[in-house]
Amino acid sequence: MTRLLDDDALERSPVVANNAMNRERTLRGYARGLGVDIVAARPARWLDLCCGTGRALFEAAALLPDTEIVGVDLVDHFLPAVPPANLRLVTASVAAWEPPGAFDLITCVHGLHYVGDKLGTLARVASWLAPDGLFVADFDARGVHVPSPRRLAAELRANGFVHDARRRRVSLRGRREVAFPYRYRGADDQVGPNYTGQPAVASFYVDENGSRPGGSAS
Repeated sequence: MTRLLDDDALERSPVVANNAMNRERTLRGYARGLGVDIVAARPARWLDLCCGTGRALFEAAALLPDTEIVGVDLVDHFLPAVPPANLRLVTASVAAWEPPGAFDLITCVHGLHYVGDKLGTLARVASWLAPDGLFVADFDARGVHVPSPRRLAAELRANGFVHDARRRRVSLRGRREVAFPYRYRGADDQVGPNYTGQPAVASFYVDENGSRPGGSAS
């Protein structure tokens, strides 16, 4: 039987703390990976979750001096350079961090693969958007274990999310309060690689009535 990890244990996991997925990505990677041209979008406030070294954010800060940019990552492996005035880099867990106000754009490139409570994170991020803000992230639904995957897809739609299963992407337009009918049980960091070829984290949930997905996780 697999023992599920809570947030504290998961964040100490080598799979999470030392993952190398896209940590050195450049600004071009956001257009290629998420379909968002940051420079063309010119958001007033941009939040990048699981930002890696922050290389792309330094690029954007120079090209968009009027944009306030915040990057958050669990590991303090940021570029060894002084951030410009419009860039703030934060070492924190996305499961506990609270943002300073609303954002016009929120992105997360391959970061949700290493988050324990993925659905809880989606719900929190939805409340951080400006009224017409946009959230876009890589999202592998196969890493979310609920009693009914088909029902999960319906719940995402009902809460305003657009899930592109082919591109493995999730997006949301506009701030809202989101409540999924599941209770988070914990995460498994030993499931091996996902579609990226890198080890990932699986998230396990029960229905509010206690129903569990199939499998041996406990």
